[in-house]
Amino acid sequence: MLAAWYERTGPARDVLKLGELPDPVAAPGDVVVRMHASGVNPSDTKHRGGWRGWTMPFARIVPHSDGAGIIAAVGAGVSPSRQGERVWVYNATALYDASRGLGTAAALCAVPAAQAIGLPDAVSFDVGACFGIPACTAHRAVFAEGEVSGQTLLVQGAAGAVGQYCVQMAKLGGADVIGTVSSPEKAAVAAHAGADIVIDRKREDVIARVMALTAGRGVDRIIEVDLGANLAIDVPLIKANGTIASYSSTAAPEPVFPYYPLAFKGVTLRLVQGFNLPPAARAAAIADITAWSSTGQLRHAIAARFPLAEIAAAHELLESGRAIGNIVVEIP
Repeated sequence: MLAAWYERTGPARDVLKLGELPDPVAAPGDVVVRMHASGVNPSDTKHRGGWRGWTMPFARIVPHSDGAGIIAAVGAGVSPSRQGERVWVYNATALYDASRGLGTAAALCAVPAAQAIGLPDAVSFDVGACFGIPACTAHRAVFAEGEVSGQTLLVQGAAGAVGQYCVQMAKLGGADVIGTVSSPEKAAVAAHAGADIVIDRKREDVIARVMALTAGRGVDRIIEVDLGANLAIDVPLIKANGTIASYSSTAAPEPVFPYYPLAFKGVTLRLVQGFNLPPAARAAAIADITAWSSTGQLRHAIAARFPLAEIAAAHELLESGRAIGNIVVEIP
């Protein structure tokens, strides 16, 4: 099969290879998916680049945990009726349990059958390739503490791939949403996603603006794209007994934790890891994402599409920070 892979960590153009690898075989409980689209996420580029000393758990890694395609073969214990089913997949590389390492940047990908989720006919493969990390992470960040109806949520990084999903899901859940962005272009994107108020953090005082908007009360929940970098904003803005749900802390990987300012408010700090959602949370995310996408209630922002032969360029675009939305690699 045609595939992309790397055998050492480093810059995309230095380590990513394109060529032929053996076709995967459907082990018991597995399905083999003929991939049409492969989603590129920050975790993929960080692992490939050796971010924070990350080392190779396998001699060879086919990157990308997310993707979508059609089931081409099933293993023992899987209903033969699943052959030909349109699906999206998550956790294909399974880099955290060190058991696979063969992701979706290939013509074929084997995954446990439970990780191949039916893709509605109305949803394209490139959109399905965005569900595993961006959409499921957003769902968990928004709803981990329960329903949000009638609450006010602050979404930091509201124009990002996860942030746009957070804005939409919070609105679908009945919340009022304030989003922060870093440019006028991103402000337009966040507003299009449905944010009630958008604040350009480079041009406005986020704390003063949010306090004015909420009559000094602050917000019920904060969805955080970069916890360490934004704690100085989050601490004064979160209400008593509120929640800060963070799915990344890239700029400050070891944040200084202001214990007492948060403790006196009884704040819940939740760390969201899209690879490792509790089973019930994963099931809820899948159900909602499927329903909302089938009916057109959930929009999907794809910033760029690349052919598999240009996978290095896809990684470089994500790392540049210029992309507003998801990046997808199309598999021939």
